[in-house]
Amino acid sequence: MRFSSALKTVAISFALTASGLALAQGGGAPGGGGGGVDAKKAEAAARAEQNAKSLNSDLTPKLPPATVPADPQNIWDLDLSSGGRVRIQLRPDIAPAHVERIKELTRQGFYNGLKFHRVIPGFMAQGGDPKGDGTGGSTMPDLKAEFNPMPHLRGTVSMARAQGEDSANSQFFIVLLPRMQLDKKYTVFGRVIDGIQYVDAIAQGEPPANPTVILQASMDSDGKPPVVAPPMAAPAPSIVDKPVAARPAVKKAAPAKK
Repeated sequence: MRFSSALKTVAISFALTASGLALAQGGGAPGGGGGGVDAKKAEAAARAEQNAKSLNSDLTPKLPPATVPADPQNIWDLDLSSGGRVRIQLRPDIAPAHVERIKELTRQGFYNGLKFHRVIPGFMAQGGDPKGDGTGGSTMPDLKAEFNPMPHLRGTVSMARAQGEDSANSQFFIVLLPRMQLDKKYTVFGRVIDGIQYVDAIAQGEPPANPTVILQASMDSDGKPPVVAPPMAAPAPSIVDKPVAARPAVKKAAPAKK
């Protein structure tokens, strides 16, 4: 009996020792292994947060910058008969095909001599039509629309088109006052950065009685000097404007002989 009791005591002591070792090693007791579990939870939470951020960044629309650094390769110069040079910053980052078309036609001399055929006060000034009535274009194919998020603000330059979205060709318009209802319906490809006062001076009308003309269109990088309209010749003074001494003598009819 004593021997049996001694064995029981040894067994209990061994069990308690083993249990102590297990607790020391974190073997499943409350709080045991908590460091490892917490680390895994923290890692999973960080991964989930990173995935959420990535998902949100993919869903957020990436708007183009409102302005870009001036680049002579992408500045379109229009010398107008309304008084001076208008400088337009082109935006190949938002409308590459339209900007390329403008550059190509400009270097062909296509726009030289064309009129602003439709100018609506407080709205826009439209030009780029060789026919001068809004129905013409270049011999190049029409362009596929490149609608973008840029707003139609004062000075915005956008491509004119017919009813079809992919019908823009050579005609363009310059916005005089904001018209947000045009956004994402017409392709914005630039904005006036200098000379807006000459845009304001473009003759108004549909068509204007005495339309403003593009004397020269050029790319800033080509370095062409501005072209100005020749001064209008003063009208010859009428006879009533001449001093009396300069007027031709008026011959009186001789009295009839009796």
